Amino acid sequence: MNTLVRSGALRLHTAWGVGGLLLLCLLLAVWAGAVSVQPQDWLALWTREDGQPLSGSAYVLWHLRLPRIVFALLVGAALGWAGALTQGLFRNPLADPGLLGVSSGAACAAALTIVLLAQSGLAIPFAWRYALLPVAAFTGAVVVCWGLDSMARWITADSMAGLLLTGIALNAIAGAVIGLCTYLATDEQLRSLSFWTMGSMAAASWWLVLVMAVLLVVGHASMQRSLRAMNALALGEAAAAHVGIGVRALRQRVVLLVAVVSGFAVAWCGVIAFVGLIAPHIVRSVLGPDQRWVAPGSMAVGGVLLLLADTAARTVAIPAEVPVGIFTSLMGAPFFLLLLLGLRRRGVAYA
Repeated sequence: MNTLVRSGALRLHTAWGVGGLLLLCLLLAVWAGAVSVQPQDWLALWTREDGQPLSGSAYVLWHLRLPRIVFALLVGAALGWAGALTQGLFRNPLADPGLLGVSSGAACAAALTIVLLAQSGLAIPFAWRYALLPVAAFTGAVVVCWGLDSMARWITADSMAGLLLTGIALNAIAGAVIGLCTYLATDEQLRSLSFWTMGSMAAASWWLVLVMAVLLVVGHASMQRSLRAMNALALGEAAAAHVGIGVRALRQRVVLLVAVVSGFAVAWCGVIAFVGLIAPHIVRSVLGPDQRWVAPGSMAVGGVLLLLADTAARTVAIPAEVPVGIFTSLMGAPFFLLLLLGLRRRGVAYA
C-alpha cells in the first residue's frame, strides 16, 4: 500500500513539474524572437475594428509565433508518443519511429519530388505547390510502413525481430534513393533537400495545428486500451500470446498509428531526430516502464524538448533560421553519453 501511495505521489509531482516546465518554455518561446511582443498585442485580436487586419507585432504573435509554438509542441508530442510505442513494440530502448520507415519513407518521397519532378518539366498549378511536398512525404511514410509490415509478415512470419531487420533493410534502400537524388540535384534543389532533411517548423499554421491535434488525440485514444497489452508484450511475444494478447493485431495497430501520426508530423516539418528516442527514456527513468504512463509522459516531454529546440533554432542566428534538427541532435548526443555513464555506475554490462 505504501508503495502505491509513493508511486502515485511521484506521478503527481512529476505531472506538476512537467506542467511548470512547459509553462516556462511557452513564456520563453513567446518572448524570444526577432520581433518583440507587447502586452497589448495579446488583446489586439479582440480590440481591433471590424474587418481590420492585424498588423505589426500583433500579426507576428497571432499568425506566426503562436501557431508555430503550438505546432512545435504537438509535433514533439507526436514524435515522443510514437517513440514510446515503437520502443515498446520492439522491446528495444534504442528504437524510434525511423525504424518503421517513417523518416526514411518521407525523406525518400520528398527527395524524389524535389529532384525528379522538377526535372520532368511538368507544369504544376501554383495552388498545388504548397502542399505537394508534404503530401508526397506523408504518402512515402505511410507506404513504406505498410510495405514494411507486409514484407515482414511474408518473409519472417510475423516475427518482431524480423520486422526490425526488414525495417533496417528498407531504410537502407530509401537511403540509397536519397543519395542518388542528392547526387542528381542542382545547387538550389540540394539546399532545399538538405534543409528539409534537417527539419523546420516554418510551415506552421492554425489549420496544421488543428489537424495535428486531432490526429494525436484520436491516435492516443485508440491506443489507450492496448497499453496494457504493450506491457504484456515486454515479457516476449510467446508470453504475450499465452495470456491472450493478439500480437499480430497489436503490431499492425501500432505500425498504422505511428505511420499516420508521426508521418504527418515529418511530412510538414522534415526529419527531426532524437525526440522520439530521448523522451521515452526520460519518462521511464522517472516513472518506470509502465506504458500507461510512458506513452502520455513521452508526449509531454517530447513537446517540451522540441519547443526548446525550435525556440533556439529561430533565435540563435536572427534574422536567419537554423534547422531544428541540429538542436535536437545536440540535445540527443549528450543525453546518451550521460545514459551510458549512468549504466556504468550501476554496473550494467554493455555486451
